[in-house]
Amino acid sequence: MTTTRSSAKHGFPRGRRIAAAVLVSTLAGAALAACGADAKGAQPAKVSGKSAGRTAGDAGIIWGKCPALAEGQTRDSHLACGTLEVPLDYQDPGGTKIDVAVSRLSTAKPGKRRGVLLLNPGGPALGGLDMPEAMASTLPKSVLERYDLIGFDPRGVEHSTPQSCGLKHPSVSGLFPYPAADGSITKNVTLAKADAKQCADTVGKNLRYYNTANTARDMDRIRQALGEQKMSYWGQSYGTYLGAVYRSLFQDHTDRMILEGNVDPTKVWANQVADTWGKGMADRFPDAARVAATQNSTLKLGTNVAQVTHTYLTLADRLDRTPTAIPGASVSLDGALLRNMTYALLLHDNTLPVLTKFWKAADDLTHGSTTAADTAVLKEVFADTPTSPGIPADNQATMFMALTCGDAEWPHDVDGYAARTAADREKWPLTAGMPANIWACAYWDKPAEATVKVVPGGPSNTLILQNRRDNATPWESGVGLHKALGGGSAFVGVDNGGHYVYNEGSACADKATVDFLTTGHLPDKDVYCTDVTHK
Repeated sequence: MTTTRSSAKHGFPRGRRIAAAVLVSTLAGAALAACGADAKGAQPAKVSGKSAGRTAGDAGIIWGKCPALAEGQTRDSHLACGTLEVPLDYQDPGGTKIDVAVSRLSTAKPGKRRGVLLLNPGGPALGGLDMPEAMASTLPKSVLERYDLIGFDPRGVEHSTPQSCGLKHPSVSGLFPYPAADGSITKNVTLAKADAKQCADTVGKNLRYYNTANTARDMDRIRQALGEQKMSYWGQSYGTYLGAVYRSLFQDHTDRMILEGNVDPTKVWANQVADTWGKGMADRFPDAARVAATQNSTLKLGTNVAQVTHTYLTLADRLDRTPTAIPGASVSLDGALLRNMTYALLLHDNTLPVLTKFWKAADDLTHGSTTAADTAVLKEVFADTPTSPGIPADNQATMFMALTCGDAEWPHDVDGYAARTAADREKWPLTAGMPANIWACAYWDKPAEATVKVVPGGPSNTLILQNRRDNATPWESGVGLHKALGGGSAFVGVDNGGHYVYNEGSACADKATVDFLTTGHLPDKDVYCTDVTHK
């Protein structure tokens, strides 16, 4: 599971929204926006614009201008946006309504059009209105002429009746429960309880309905509004779980599906975090350590993976005990922030050099001996990024909790969390026990419905893309999803690190992806690509 997606507009790779969002949510330090949007009418950033015509379907979408972007950002003028009204609670379809913001980039050509390709960037709780433009820049003509690209902000996220608990620490990574330097989880218990109470007091019971199952139902309403009998889908990270849930609930309306960087649907969500995060970091970290080792003459972090790892763990422990101020930034660097930045910059291969320089700068900072190069990389990593108008500062954090706590019930035993955290710290030192620790979900209201069971079989219409060394959703998660879908899926694994597969240097994986979207052909057996070349 990951929390973010990078964007070229934030200076990160290729229009995909991951690493930057973690950095922004951790470090922006924006003032807290309005608290608590409970349903329709509380939406601060309404999609507007003149009608460009109504599509077929039971409830059409009036297309017009898209919501305002953050200062300095731009988008393709051909991207159109609109809103779709859906029930807050699908068990009460005549009750409270909320809005879902939808976008469309019309790329399909007459005579070649197959349908629509709905896109989701993951998170949980990332907006996707601009994802069509980002993906269009990476897809070949053969795909674009067959599909119109559709994006959307999932319910509760950004421009879709955005929710806010009014959290004092408005970042997703601020929710990650790293234990104290001595392993104690006392402060984590206090914070988890306080966050759950804050959301219950501010938003109330309605937050239960902002779950993955209802988001999948919203997706089917989007399909209907677009006048499509079937809908293709590309989901990344958390979006793989969302896609698997949609496929299970609406199998007859699912066309071609690509799932990239995958969540194991049998481990949602406590076990996905506790069982996979530590191993994912252990698998991926050596890639960055090798980069650092090759530059030991300047970085002074170690000459091999073992030495660099020791240097890093020593640095993290030092920062756990004595945080240090960051020149020009509004936050202090502690062990948790070091680990969160490391996690974010491991998501792409082309950010590994920045990561290793950041480690050196952090180490120098703790010794009071920063250089001009250190100052430059700290400025780069901790640069403020403008926020979109009207979006609560804690929107992603609020919805991250709503989804991870609302899709499945978590254990409630504090002593059990303490024991598992201690064992996890011992087994996976890079993550320091955080994945097994107590989250706000331990004090959350009971979910509104049972966890959706992802079912195997059905049509063979799903392509799973998975990297071997993915720190966010490890290899085993992709294998678990493939097993859960059974004969309905094909598996393409890649000998690469990082969270994303397509357009990351493997011609083998890219060909399988494009062939599937253009012809519907899935590989006859599992594929393992070893041809990665880094740009």
